Amino acid sequence: MTNNNQKSSLKIIPLGGLHEIGKNTCIFEYGDEMILLDAGIGFPTDGMHGINVVLPDMTYVRENRHKIKGMIVTHGHEDHIGGIAHHLKQFDIPQIYGPRLAMALLRDKLDEAGVLERTQLNSVTPRQTVQLSPSFRVEYIRNTHSIADSFSVAITTPLGVLIHTGDFKIDHTPVDGEYFDLHRIAEYGAKGVLCLLSDSTNAEVPGHTPSEQSVYPNLDRVFAETKGRLFVTTFASSVHRVNIVLQLAQKHNRKVITLGRSMLNVIAHARKLGYIKCPEDLFAPLKALSGLPDEKVLILTTGSQGETLAALTRISRKDHRQVRVKQGDTIVFSANPIPGNTLAVVDTIDRLMMLGANVVYGRHLGIHVSGHGAQEDHKLMLALTKPKFFVPVHGEHRMLVKHAQMAQNMGIPAENMVIINNGDIVELTEERIGIAGQVPSGIELVDGAGIVHDHVMKERQQLAEDGVVTVAAAVDHNLQLLAPPAIHLRGVVSTSDQTFIKQLMIRNVERLLSDYSKQISESKNGGMNWDKVCAEIENSLQRLTQRELRSRPLVIFLLQTPPTSDDQTSSTPASSRRRRRSTATMAS
Repeated sequence: MTNNNQKSSLKIIPLGGLHEIGKNTCIFEYGDEMILLDAGIGFPTDGMHGINVVLPDMTYVRENRHKIKGMIVTHGHEDHIGGIAHHLKQFDIPQIYGPRLAMALLRDKLDEAGVLERTQLNSVTPRQTVQLSPSFRVEYIRNTHSIADSFSVAITTPLGVLIHTGDFKIDHTPVDGEYFDLHRIAEYGAKGVLCLLSDSTNAEVPGHTPSEQSVYPNLDRVFAETKGRLFVTTFASSVHRVNIVLQLAQKHNRKVITLGRSMLNVIAHARKLGYIKCPEDLFAPLKALSGLPDEKVLILTTGSQGETLAALTRISRKDHRQVRVKQGDTIVFSANPIPGNTLAVVDTIDRLMMLGANVVYGRHLGIHVSGHGAQEDHKLMLALTKPKFFVPVHGEHRMLVKHAQMAQNMGIPAENMVIINNGDIVELTEERIGIAGQVPSGIELVDGAGIVHDHVMKERQQLAEDGVVTVAAAVDHNLQLLAPPAIHLRGVVSTSDQTFIKQLMIRNVERLLSDYSKQISESKNGGMNWDKVCAEIENSLQRLTQRELRSRPLVIFLLQTPPTSDDQTSSTPASSRRRRRSTATMAS
């Protein structure tokens, strides 16, 4: 460890996971050393047109990439590891340490993204200690959660020990027999914990979160009562739940057909690592579905959150090429909607019911339990660690407030805790905790092509709300129109006559081109900045459409000009530079 007489303050900077559910990402910084804890993704909202993934704004990390010493991964859920492949395209991470299952899942993601060589993946085991840098030593402490191989971490720094719980609940009868290492947590508490950062997701829920095993008898009842085909959807990464479903399939003599890439990947890795144990002949290929009796079929599928491209969602829309819902099918949602996904889940359930399925869902049936601790679990964590300072993390604002109130009731002074936002710089010394400023803390949006910038999202929103107007014109060397401009209005609603509006646009283009033609004849060099001409005509058309249509459609002006002497060797007109840029903006 660093041994300085004058100790620096420790900075804790969350970039995601606060006042929201998802994209959990946190920075720990001491002097010129920085480590990252997790790097997750969030779910896009309905207004994020075409967006697949929501990431935290990583500007601060990019600007300080020279400080990065490594990353701690607590477990393999997407909201904790889903962003790593995206970030590695922008900066290197020397070492990533995490559980075996998380590292197996992450390796696939990095390999597919072509960034595997930009880091070194290292699997850890319970109570293993890793020295990431002179100022940061990390011990991995087994906890219990809804995914196998999950950890809390004790981070030893020059100022003292920080404990970050990661996502956790206290499960006394874990499916895999891997118990929460509360003894090790208590040992750190006895020695002295400077600061606790603790999962707040269920801070509003009284009591203890039930064990994962409590789901077994309720799902068993559904299996026993179902006479036709049985579908079960859950989070692919909920290995314990998937394991229970596979055990029940074996008990009730059903062949398992898995749908969804993530489900296939997680099961394959979990079986290889020993977290799921079942015979190979339990599984059947999708092509065997038509040859199996309905009462012998279990279809285990993704789509519990109504994701647009997930297998069950496509089945509900009748878009799946090989699977159709029929009368007598039973479909079980063994998951609760994540905040923000409720409408998508409800819509999926409605469509499945309309197709004739019996859909089993709802908290009251006991077919799902949370992977996050409730109030009594939180209190036990606070009692065992006995921290001097406390920071509630991973939750929406009301959850953070409730968690802080619990901590205060258990004896932690209000001045020794902070409720923070993404981007807040928590400054920690041996004697005090406080907020010392902010770093950029917005979001970065990703679609199939990469990062989508703000101006593109604004254009997509314009398209969604008010449509698009395209105006295409072709001129000769004297800027005379070769034909009337072609005008198309798509998705545009207007009380005015569209023919009249098109005539106004044509006259507008003719007038502006005539003005520019005069400028060319009066100019000594006779040159013309075509990008400027196109931009000014486009802006004029934008103002005209806003005035006449009382809305703000996206306006695109395309101008075809004859080749200049410099362009004779090329078939591409000079002004097509403007056209290509407009088209590329739309395609984004």
